[in-house]
Amino acid sequence: MLAKLDALAAEHAKAVAGGGEKYVARHHARGKLLPRERIELLVDEGSAFLELSPLAGWGSDFAVGASMVTGIGVVEGVECMITANDPTVKGGASNPWTVKKAFRAHQIAEENGLPTIALVESGGADLPTQKEIFIPGGKTFRDITRSSAMKLPTVALVFGNSTAGGAYVPGMSDYTVMVREQAKVFLGGPPLVKMATGEESDDESLGGAEMHARTSGLADYLAEDERDAIRIGRRIVARLNWRKAGGAGAAADPAYAEPDHDPDGLLDLVPSDLKEPFDPREVIARVVDGVSATNGVAFDEFKPLYGTSLVTGWASIHGHPVGILANAQGVLFSEEAQKATQFVQLANQTDTPLLFLHNTTGYMVGKEYEQGGIIKHGAMMINAISNSTVPHLTVIMGASYGAGNYGMNGRAYDPRFLFTWPSAKSAVMGPAQLAGVMEIVARQSAESRGQTFDAEGFAGVKQVVEAQIEEQSLPYFLSGMLYDDGVIDPRDTRTVLGICLSVIDSSAFRGTDRFGVFRM
Repeated sequence: MLAKLDALAAEHAKAVAGGGEKYVARHHARGKLLPRERIELLVDEGSAFLELSPLAGWGSDFAVGASMVTGIGVVEGVECMITANDPTVKGGASNPWTVKKAFRAHQIAEENGLPTIALVESGGADLPTQKEIFIPGGKTFRDITRSSAMKLPTVALVFGNSTAGGAYVPGMSDYTVMVREQAKVFLGGPPLVKMATGEESDDESLGGAEMHARTSGLADYLAEDERDAIRIGRRIVARLNWRKAGGAGAAADPAYAEPDHDPDGLLDLVPSDLKEPFDPREVIARVVDGVSATNGVAFDEFKPLYGTSLVTGWASIHGHPVGILANAQGVLFSEEAQKATQFVQLANQTDTPLLFLHNTTGYMVGKEYEQGGIIKHGAMMINAISNSTVPHLTVIMGASYGAGNYGMNGRAYDPRFLFTWPSAKSAVMGPAQLAGVMEIVARQSAESRGQTFDAEGFAGVKQVVEAQIEEQSLPYFLSGMLYDDGVIDPRDTRTVLGICLSVIDSSAFRGTDRFGVFRM
């Protein structure tokens, strides 16, 4: 695991490096701060910043990180969604992965009731890929205005270019701060204006910060420099009169205890061969709150003797109550599916958020299990999870194959947050199984045509397929496609989940009593 974490740090370093040493030096030479430097000054001193989707675009033709930093930080005591363009990567231009990353940030802010602070410095769309950006990109502006309508404040701090369609980011935000002699906000720059109207103009008269502060009124505040803009942004948040709406469930216990077991032990728990089972209780004991005066038992297991490859029970994390479904034994049988269905219903009755910790190869197959109703029992579990209205959190610890990914609340089921460990793998099935299935089908197809199956020739195809599926099931690949919110160090799981549960409490939620028809 430590080797995997070293490799993960190297990938994260690519995102932090932005456009590379040359462009970082040029940016600093202009007296400007990097996006993470701006964020560090914006958030409260000593507080955590939970960066999201740092590997967006990994494996694509674009820079790792997709020329944007997104995450959740505390500003003047208020948890905020923060987005920051990285101007060292093609001037902060938005590519297709930037758009997807921004959409995910907006979704998290809306679902959890967070104000948004945009640190703006972007030349607009990456023109060579405009066909993939222009049409879906309009959703960005819709999201900003909808947030405002939902009384979720939006603040734009403009440090440089915010041109063309990007001009609508400060234009549609509730509060806009522009930096003198740096911010440039216009629909069309001097060259475009010259081509469209024949008018001669310059950046300042068209869209400079002082013009917008004194003449157009687009700028609400004129900052002297970047640090002044950040100071003003913090004061805006301080004056929001912000209060958390709070969940319907039990309030967080401020007297929580640290875990009874050392979180460092998480490094040893997941076998390198994901087919080997491990006890999920060992993970739970290192993530949940320990025994305290107000919490007599760290983990209250539910139905411990039934459906034993899925562990369910009640606990708290940083004082926040949670229901946990943890699978580390591989296969889900009918008993596990029925147990999960009941547990999800109970969590909705008590308005308790659910945490899914999973390592599953999917639902059990075979004649005995098909006849025993594995399909209808798996469908019950997916039905319950699909219609549950309490917040869901997911951590993929190991394997996440087949319908097990769906039953354990994978990305398609819209958990509020989903993180993976470096040991995680996710696909329709394991590489060896998938290649083997293809070989069986090819053999049967040849025999049905009266041909001899070329096993030796197919061996090369099988090897290529296995390698391709293995690569596409790795956490970097999946994180690059934004199928998770980040690959995290297992030792940070408790901290990350604690931040997420605090964020979830920003908006009201309530469990449902309405599910689809359960096929008994």
